[in-house]
Amino acid sequence: MEALLCRKLGDPSLSLEDDNSPIIVSKNHPVPQLKSPTSVRVRIKATSLNFANYLQIQGKYQEKATLPFIPGSDYSGIVDAVGPKVSNFRVGDPVCSFAALGSFAEFIVVDENELFRVPEGCDLVAAGALAVAFGTSHVALVHRANLTSGQVLVVLGAAGGVGLAAVQIGKACGAIVIAVARGAEKVQILKTLGVDHVVDLVSENVIESVKEFLKARRLKGVDVLYDPVGGKLTKESMKLLKWGAQILIIGFASGEIPVIPANIALVKNWTVHGLYWGSYKIHRPAVLEDSLKDLLSWLARGLISIHISHSYCLSEANLAFSAIKDRKVIGKVMIVFDDKLTRSKL
Repeated sequence: MEALLCRKLGDPSLSLEDDNSPIIVSKNHPVPQLKSPTSVRVRIKATSLNFANYLQIQGKYQEKATLPFIPGSDYSGIVDAVGPKVSNFRVGDPVCSFAALGSFAEFIVVDENELFRVPEGCDLVAAGALAVAFGTSHVALVHRANLTSGQVLVVLGAAGGVGLAAVQIGKACGAIVIAVARGAEKVQILKTLGVDHVVDLVSENVIESVKEFLKARRLKGVDVLYDPVGGKLTKESMKLLKWGAQILIIGFASGEIPVIPANIALVKNWTVHGLYWGSYKIHRPAVLEDSLKDLLSWLARGLISIHISHSYCLSEANLAFSAIKDRKVIGKVMIVFDDKLTRSKL
């Protein structure tokens, strides 16, 4: 089978023909065999690239993989083989899931209790982009912040994978959603999602723009700050938070880790949530299971949608990582295993 193999740490956006590239496409990688009576082998249809995958290949992610390894996390596909004691799935079933590693390949083997059936009416490629981005935002907003109707939610990095997910989940919860992004194309897409207010950082100051909106709507301040960006933008956005607000720390796409002053958090009774979604699989797996079941139901009912801005085949993986590195992605970038698909911007 074909698989993307990380053989050393480095920049995965380099050309695959460059000797310095940390990744190669292995054309004859062994097809994984069933490991137990409850194992399932999935022929992968689509797998999503996340910022965490980009960091992991560079050796900058909090979890270090042993070299060489096949990167990849969330995916969708068709059941290809099942162990003798598998009871929930049959060959041919459409499924999706996520893994710590291994989805940048044509096949993956997992236990049946790690798989989720893709409901009828759901696009299989879209389902491959659901778990990490939407799972992160759903757990953050629904399980941690307990976001409720009428609350004011500010989403930083709102046009990225987790950002677009947070915006949609916020609207599904009935929140007043303020999206912060950069550039006219991103702003336009956010407006189509029914966002209540969009701040374009190219031409607007986040504090002035949001305060003007809050004043016009007679709102006292921001209840929940969703922050996958960090850096200076976090510091500025904290000035908008009301008494009793909640801050969700999702990541640091800016490359700068912000300082949240404990004295101000004390005086204003803020709650700061650190959210490392992947660790829920170890500590609270039932939360992840319930969350993904809810999201698949929402996807089937049209309450959320997956915006895929770029799709590539495996041999173009470096171009997919370049799109993430250069911040060209609006929503998700995918690797799709389909001989008929060529690189395209959807």
